[in-house]
Amino acid sequence: MSHDDIGTLIEKTEAWILPELENIFNEKESEDVTVKAAMYSLLAGGKRLRPLMMRLTSDMLGLGEETVHDVRYFAATLEMLHTYSLIHDDLPALDNDELRRGKPTCHMVYGEGIAVLAGDLLLNKAMERLFSICEKRPGYISAASSMAVNAGINGMLGGQSIDISSEDKEISMELLTELQEKKTGAFIEAAVVTPYYLSKETGRAASADDETAESLRRLASHIGLAFQIRDDILDVTSSSEVLGKSTGKDERDAKATFVTLLGIEGAEKRLKEETDGIRLILAGLRANGYDTSDYETLTDFLVNRDR
Repeated sequence: MSHDDIGTLIEKTEAWILPELENIFNEKESEDVTVKAAMYSLLAGGKRLRPLMMRLTSDMLGLGEETVHDVRYFAATLEMLHTYSLIHDDLPALDNDELRRGKPTCHMVYGEGIAVLAGDLLLNKAMERLFSICEKRPGYISAASSMAVNAGINGMLGGQSIDISSEDKEISMELLTELQEKKTGAFIEAAVVTPYYLSKETGRAASADDETAESLRRLASHIGLAFQIRDDILDVTSSSEVLGKSTGKDERDAKATFVTLLGIEGAEKRLKEETDGIRLILAGLRANGYDTSDYETLTDFLVNRDR
């Protein structure tokens, strides 16, 4: 079986997810300025890594066409949740960023008030979508519930809370790891594991003793930390022109990162540990008959990327 390079995987994912994203709001709704602001950020591009991971798990599991259609629905919903978090994260009251995905941030274009509403809108619409698909497919309720949890205080929002409350403070590596496992890792877990949940005949989230589900959860954990460590390194070593977002903001905001706690060399060492963890889990999945080649391509990209 032939496999794509990372550029092709990203391009195929964008083509796969874009029609779903473009049709989230109807024609009448699209005239509202808050909807326009939300769509400005939602369609701003980026690497679409979370939808990509949804696709990779779907392909690895060999899911049927009908299930893959539902995976795309959940992938778009997750992208909405992720984008809402970015809009709010960029606001002056939080990270105060002016650049995101190479473009002015939402509040720079539409103002702070509309940006707050745009983030709220994407969150609310995402929850509407989860309820809607569960009305049609009641077996998906656990998968939808898991995604909602990953967005809340035990997931992304909880990580943001720790992040903001830890500014100008010295924190332990244990707390920093918890912060990033929630802030970054929760949505990556949703991306990696949701297709498996949807593949179950009952639609119920796989139990903790399900070997494949547990392997996917651990895979997501390692990917999330590896992604964030690389981000922390790039915040110090790269430029805004290359990244398409502000750099040096962690130091500016006195935030604890893997670089501030471990130094560049220590962060690189921790990145290798997380990468080794990814490869070990992929080897186990491969031994169980799954084709992990595209996940290996993604891993190489995540740990070596320059943007």
